[in-house]
Amino acid sequence: MIVKNKLLNYSNAYIYQDTEYFKMSLDSLLLAKFVTINMRDKNIIDLATGNAPIPMLLTYRTKAHIFGVEIQKEVYNLASLSVKENKMTQQISLINDDVNNITNFFKPDTFDVVTCNPPYFKTNNIIKASARHEKLLTLEDILRVSKYLLKNNGRLAMVHRTERLMEILFLMKKYNIEPKKIRFVYPNNTKNSDLVLIEGTLNGKSGLKIMNPLFVYVKKDVYSKEVKDMFGE
Repeated sequence: MIVKNKLLNYSNAYIYQDTEYFKMSLDSLLLAKFVTINMRDKNIIDLATGNAPIPMLLTYRTKAHIFGVEIQKEVYNLASLSVKENKMTQQISLINDDVNNITNFFKPDTFDVVTCNPPYFKTNNIIKASARHEKLLTLEDILRVSKYLLKNNGRLAMVHRTERLMEILFLMKKYNIEPKKIRFVYPNNTKNSDLVLIEGTLNGKSGLKIMNPLFVYVKKDVYSKEVKDMFGE
């Protein structure tokens, strides 16, 4: 069933979602707030964009043109509907194709920033499985494609499961994306980190910053002030 929801607390912004598909999660918001955005950025691309929460959230941070790539036609259609509804078509362009076919659309060294909230799990309705499991897009695919797309010193920002951090770091090094900042996300201050936000630069100099931890909840069903402040106006 298709539903129309507020895009968090951003004024007059909406996102279309389908209850049969994987819906927008807090992960997308955290990544949209975490990624480094500079005034000089001209082109940003979000891989595996889903129904485009990250591109829409980034319009509140940048004037750059933002592309989103989504392979699933049904999810792409929802993203297109949301972008049109929010009058963001001048800034956001969506592509319905496999991320691995990106060379058909862009030349190398095109983007200042790549973002990705990717499938998290290596193993498996195909719709929800492909959103959370690496059936259609692997972690190595993301790093390989990012290296192709990024300008020299361009930035890749991802959110992923903490348990896969060493694999992420290995692949970043393999594809010459130097890790620059990491932030661990915790459900609360009594549990281990389950998510990690990580950003690296293509051909960047060494120098890694570990940021302060981010706690999602202060108690059951009560978001921390930092997370609540991310929700918008």
